[in-house]
Amino acid sequence: MTAIVQDQVDEKKRRWLIVATAAVGAAAGAGVAAPFALSWFPSARALAAGAPVEVPIDKLEPGQQITVEWRGKPIWVLRRTKEMLDILPKADPLLVDPECTVPQQPAYIKGRERAIKPEYFVCEGVCTHLGCSPTLKKEIGAASDMGPDWPGGYYCPCHNSRFDLSARVFKGSPAPTNLKIPPHNYKSDAVIVIGEDPKGA
Repeated sequence: MTAIVQDQVDEKKRRWLIVATAAVGAAAGAGVAAPFALSWFPSARALAAGAPVEVPIDKLEPGQQITVEWRGKPIWVLRRTKEMLDILPKADPLLVDPECTVPQQPAYIKGRERAIKPEYFVCEGVCTHLGCSPTLKKEIGAASDMGPDWPGGYYCPCHNSRFDLSARVFKGSPAPTNLKIPPHNYKSDAVIVIGEDPKGA
């Protein structure tokens, strides 16, 4: 007589093992994928080394300036008003380099506005004299406490360097050149990318 032995399958245990195996596999996959996905974003070290920085500008009010950091330097983003732009030509005779012939800006930055879009002025907030950071003095005339002829601009109280609202240096300042304009482009109407040239530039 032959005995036929059939395996007894515990369906509950089988399902539990399948679920447990799937869970362990998913966790392992996430553990591998997470560092890979995070590697797409610039690390703090990469940011310090000069990775581009995105700056939202949609909440920036006319006349308001914000400061962000790129490569360890303060970068200003000033939303200039029409009045601020209109006064720029009046400062030309008082400036060291009104045409910006010294290459302190990327080649695609042209004109006295020194900007891709005149309304938004992007500039390194570092004085070209000894590396101090000037202060925005946007009021015009006596209201500025800079004298009745002040056309608005930037003032470095450390050594008395003065710049207009395009960061062009005034004659008589210890700073030898205009302030630098960093490479930048517009990701959209609401976001500027600091540290990255426009495509095709």
